[in-house]
Amino acid sequence: MFKKFAVLFYSIFVLNLVSAQHGEAAAGTVPAQELSEKDKASKENKEFIDHHLLDAHDFTLMVDKDGHHIGFPLPVIFYDNGIHSFMSNSKEGFMHGEPTEVDGSYYKLHHEKIFKTDAAGTLTLGEDGFPTNERPLDLSITKSVLILLLVSVFMLALFAGMAKSYKKSVVPTGAARFLEPLIIFVRDEVAIPNIGHKYKRFMGYLLTVFFFILFLNVLGLMPFGINVTGNITLTFFLAILTYLITTFSANKDYWKHIFWMPGVPVPMKLIMLPIELLGTITKPFALMIRLFANMTAGHIVVMSLIGLIYVFKNFAAGVAFPFLTLVIYLLEVLVAFLQAYIFTMLSALFIGMAVQEHEHEHHAAH
Repeated sequence: MFKKFAVLFYSIFVLNLVSAQHGEAAAGTVPAQELSEKDKASKENKEFIDHHLLDAHDFTLMVDKDGHHIGFPLPVIFYDNGIHSFMSNSKEGFMHGEPTEVDGSYYKLHHEKIFKTDAAGTLTLGEDGFPTNERPLDLSITKSVLILLLVSVFMLALFAGMAKSYKKSVVPTGAARFLEPLIIFVRDEVAIPNIGHKYKRFMGYLLTVFFFILFLNVLGLMPFGINVTGNITLTFFLAILTYLITTFSANKDYWKHIFWMPGVPVPMKLIMLPIELLGTITKPFALMIRLFANMTAGHIVVMSLIGLIYVFKNFAAGVAFPFLTLVIYLLEVLVAFLQAYIFTMLSALFIGMAVQEHEHEHHAAH
């Protein structure tokens, strides 16, 4: 319901922006360049939301009243007839959307993607509205990559410290007092019920993915545009990890139920075979989309509600929208934990289906 509400809300919000900015101009009543204050605020809000959701080649902490971004640069690294690297704020950097020259070739940043252009920075748009220019291999340390590295180092230090403290005493101290209940929860409520007696083999992965997503989701609630779990590339690779672990851990019973389901008439086996094969792909696909859509939707709703304050600029908006924003923001805190749990629980469920021993359970029942 929350995802549907978010998509509906964002669709209405964008349609209003489009109609306000282009509808009257197309009808010939108001020139496109003569936007009202409300239309300008709507346009700025949409640009801010787009910027917040996208990855970036620099880290913006805030934007002042003059529109200047306050933050720090990040390394730009890409491959095009050799490796090229520079800081995003250097003279070769992509400043103000202008093309930059690197070893005789010109490149331009468009929606945080690097495209090869001419000296004028010309971008050729295709029918879908996206540039058809050649793209070099981007290996930059972007904002999302930086956060991923920081969270990885933080988790390594945190849990290595916890493991070291348990060697001295079984009584949890420090961060372990807060994290141990979550670890026990993942073991007793997620791993054991879904995987069974083989759960210990997969506890390392389940705990890693749970806390990794949880920490990224919590960081996504910060007002710095840290929308890592709202990046479909990250959710794709997390889903691929679950898929690979499931596939390579699967036993013969799992594959038997996919390719030649026992106890089913042969005609039905031929019908079920492609469906079961497709199911092995749709399961990780559902993991990828669910995490991406829910986290992105939450960011859109929160920022849209804040933006509407500047669109309407009246007392009612100044009271109603901050209250609604607070409610949705508190809901987002719950969603941050919930999505980490759901991804981990479904991963454990898929792994459990792959390693389940049907013959063992049959003999145990007798």
